[in-house]
Amino acid sequence: MPGMKSSADPTPNHSSSTSASRSASSSRPDSPQGVPVPSYSPRTILITDDASAPHRSPQIASKFHSHQRTGMQHPPPASIPVGVLGATGTVGQRFITLLAAHPWFVIKALGASPRSAGKRYREAANWKQATPIPGVVRDVVVVECRPKEFEGCKIVFSGLDADVAGEIEEAFRAADLAVFSNAKNFRRDPHVPLIVPLVNPSHLSIIPQQQSLFTPPLKRGFIVTNANCSTTGYVIPLAALEKAFGPIEAVMVTTLQAISGAGYPGVPSLDILDNVIPYIGGEEEKMEWETLKILGGLSTSDTGLLAFDMHAKQPLRVSASCNRVAVIDGHTECVSVRFAKRPPPSPQQVREALGAYTPDALALGCPSAPRHTIVVHEEPDRPQPRLDRYYQDGAGVSVGRVRQCAVLDIKFVVLANNVSIGAATSSIINAEFAVLKGVVQA
Repeated sequence: MPGMKSSADPTPNHSSSTSASRSASSSRPDSPQGVPVPSYSPRTILITDDASAPHRSPQIASKFHSHQRTGMQHPPPASIPVGVLGATGTVGQRFITLLAAHPWFVIKALGASPRSAGKRYREAANWKQATPIPGVVRDVVVVECRPKEFEGCKIVFSGLDADVAGEIEEAFRAADLAVFSNAKNFRRDPHVPLIVPLVNPSHLSIIPQQQSLFTPPLKRGFIVTNANCSTTGYVIPLAALEKAFGPIEAVMVTTLQAISGAGYPGVPSLDILDNVIPYIGGEEEKMEWETLKILGGLSTSDTGLLAFDMHAKQPLRVSASCNRVAVIDGHTECVSVRFAKRPPPSPQQVREALGAYTPDALALGCPSAPRHTIVVHEEPDRPQPRLDRYYQDGAGVSVGRVRQCAVLDIKFVVLANNVSIGAATSSIINAEFAVLKGVVQA
């Protein structure tokens, strides 16, 4: 191994949209059997993503066409070969489900442990997704997670468990492969970007520095990580609020996290049924630290290297309390914020800013980016995991109960699908952004 050196949509007409929504819900491919999917159009403030909108240049818009599922604009399919590490695990399975229908990425290699290597994927995987194993991978022979088995891949997605991810991902980077990881191992690395694609894809600019630290410097290899699933959900509305109203100086967040966040087989039934577990090991500290790296910027250090400033220009205090609850998918988070600028915005101003938020991934045309990054609910009892987690295939977040906070300034509730935007979907959008920016040469 080399050594290191905006605009608002009108309120939907519920009477006219109900039948169409029911039809779409009944055929939704990622809805677990027996779990109802809402047949409603939420009363929301929404954003537009029309190709002619001013945030997209005519040069880009002229090369784009609509994606079948999202309606987003993206380049014609380029058949970019990709691989999946940890392909038989639950995160790997989610990667495969999304990649099998992707307009650009084509699955070329599936990697897993030595005990699965040599088997056809349908034999090796204990499939736990709500849809059948995609036909394009059923008979693919699983290989070991070694770089030589992934020759020809432009991108490798890692769904590996943290206990094995570190050395394997390092080996793939050293072999000059681009690694987009869901694992936690490199999130604290000072040269590895920790990216929530709907918030801070600009942090990809540190990748040349990461590559330069190897001897010889890497040409194509690097590691990008996505954030912890609980962090991802709430930093999206925080980013929208900082963009609209300036720095936030304090956040208090209490999470109600789904059992799928613990992986399979997850929490024992006798522990979670009829119960709330007010402790998830390491989770609170992750949220408090990751938030600073994600919402902070990049600056040049005394050594001349780029460094993550950890929100130093306006110190941000975060207090997190994390709980496991008996919900299958979907993390609910109760958030209170205090703004640095006085007076703070009103609840209505916050609703409008959240609904109008347009991240760079959407403006650039990443095909997996949700059309509506933040869905703002007006109903007093929304969002709810069972009703709202599958909206836009779980690629955006839902926010409701925006109101004044008697202790800080504003409080609200966030719902994020932890197995979609909180995991594989984020890594895929990160890779799409890297392709469109030329960080990955397609």
